[in-house]
Amino acid sequence: MLSIPNSLKTSPKFQKPITLSPIIRLINFKFFSKKYLATAAMSSSKMVAEYAKSSRSSCKKCSKSIASNSLRLGLVSKDPRGFDMTKWHHLSCFPCTSSNSISSTDAITGFSSLKSTDQESLKKLVSEVSQASEKDNKDEQEDTDIGQANLKKQKLSASEEGGKLELEIVISASDIKDNYKDAVLLPKWKAFQTIIFLERDDGLQDSEKIAAFDFDGCLAKTSVRKVGADAWSLMYPSIPEKLQSLYNDGYKLVIFTNEMNIERWKNKRQAAVDSKIGRLESFIKLVKVPIQVFIACGLSSGEPEDPFRKPKPGMWRVMEKEFNSGLPIDMNQSFYVGDAAGRPDDHSDADIKFAQTIGLKFYVPEEYFISSDQ
Repeated sequence: MLSIPNSLKTSPKFQKPITLSPIIRLINFKFFSKKYLATAAMSSSKMVAEYAKSSRSSCKKCSKSIASNSLRLGLVSKDPRGFDMTKWHHLSCFPCTSSNSISSTDAITGFSSLKSTDQESLKKLVSEVSQASEKDNKDEQEDTDIGQANLKKQKLSASEEGGKLELEIVISASDIKDNYKDAVLLPKWKAFQTIIFLERDDGLQDSEKIAAFDFDGCLAKTSVRKVGADAWSLMYPSIPEKLQSLYNDGYKLVIFTNEMNIERWKNKRQAAVDSKIGRLESFIKLVKVPIQVFIACGLSSGEPEDPFRKPKPGMWRVMEKEFNSGLPIDMNQSFYVGDAAGRPDDHSDADIKFAQTIGLKFYVPEEYFISSDQ
């Protein structure tokens, strides 16, 4: 049976607002223009054009695989940790915004090595970016004016609420379900909005120290081509011992994982749910330590953006505010490990952005589970 946290029982309706981070708040405020957000994410970026060496990379915009030997365009930026992050796109998916700062084809690394037909296509793209820049400059002043008006409203609301302006998500006992839409969940697993979670595994102890992990590609080897509770293997042999050591040192272990197939496979949702939860339960049984789990089922695209899908911090905020016994989290000792770090062969940068948004130390799996100094 699900144990409802004490914090949910503070009113007759068992309701308590969850305070989410400023990143989630941006969803409701239109005055943060596309130019501002893109510039913040891709400061000091450069562009590269090449033919894909394999079909392993996926397009940042459409999420589809980029075929081997086909033209792909990459936006390269420096990560705070020092390595380059490349976000690959199909030519047709490349974002034509002024923030990408393509002044001419001379600024595109690898342009001279392309076929003449592809060079012509890129010249057209540069022209489109130039036009987008002119439009963005014209719209920027209008966005600023709207922003100032909204900011006044925010300040008024903040004053009325005691100085805190934040988007609130309300959890009530009636909102916690045994099903995720039309899919039945296994015992101990519950659903709230677009999250499925294992709130209280046997032996789990809440803690000020959180050791958080991604699942696929971090703790377990999985394949998008295979479905089933047994379709996985351990990512590194050192994982069980490492997790047991953390547990013995007083850490609470938490998995934060995205799984949009649960939402996307409308006709096979039960199979997607059983596959994901089955793998997680098998993993927990193998490593022999209790783990709290949060699965974000929302899609990677859509308006408004799903506040729980990484890199959004919604899953972390729910854990922090409602499923950690009210204990303050020690950010100096807590950390997050994930494989989506925006490196050239990574499928995305969702994990490193998730950690940065929250303020957690971040490690890639090979760094944490193999490096001798960890």
